[in-house]
Amino acid sequence: MERSKISVQRLNLWYGVSHVLKNVDLEIRRHTVTAFIGPSGCGKSSLLKCFNRMNDLVENKRLEGKILLDGEDIYDRRVDTTLLRRKVGMVFQQPTPFPMSIYDNIAYGPRLHGVRGRQELDGIVEQALRKAAIYDEVKGRMQKPALGMSGGQQQRLCIARALAAGPEVLLLDEPTSALDPVSTLKIEELLKNLKKEYTVVIVTHNMQQAVRVSDEAAFFLTGELVEAGPAGVLFSRPRDRRTRDYVSGRFG
Repeated sequence: MERSKISVQRLNLWYGVSHVLKNVDLEIRRHTVTAFIGPSGCGKSSLLKCFNRMNDLVENKRLEGKILLDGEDIYDRRVDTTLLRRKVGMVFQQPTPFPMSIYDNIAYGPRLHGVRGRQELDGIVEQALRKAAIYDEVKGRMQKPALGMSGGQQQRLCIARALAAGPEVLLLDEPTSALDPVSTLKIEELLKNLKKEYTVVIVTHNMQQAVRVSDEAAFFLTGELVEAGPAGVLFSRPRDRRTRDYVSGRFG
């Protein structure tokens, strides 16, 4: 059997005295879209931020257990977090373009990693924008400020910026919650294409979105992983009563 892209093993996470994740075991397969679902405050985003160690920035964080990326423990002391975050890209709930041109937003990461040649940068920028399905909308205004774009365009720009760094995993924390339905649909279509090349993990509060985009799903409640597996099974024939109540809209 092919090894998972990400393997979470007996993971416990505390912020101060708050026990945020409790004994989580989870396998995330490569080239799938995995949706994390559950009510607010159940630990979905906290787990997502463990995958690229964004939670290292939280004071009084304590973590026990392992997270393996391609079999390597990402919390090993020898791990370079800059390289890890290059391999595991992240897109946040609110679009966060830098206050610079569309072109410079995408070129920012590659430049940071030593790419200097204009021709190479041009190629990376175009490819990233194409993968994020926004190139045709912006190709004539690459030097215009990114902050002048619509919210939906800004979010696809942020996805392109993450892709320009050459990741293997893309993490999305409620990427469409601030967007209109048309922009939401564009990003959902985009995710279906991106999984051909990347492993995608998305946190979403929108059950219909989880049904539409995910191959696998994991349901969390008060820091515990209640149930995980193929999305079609979890949404239509959940094993646990709490999952059944959540997906049928009885709570959360």
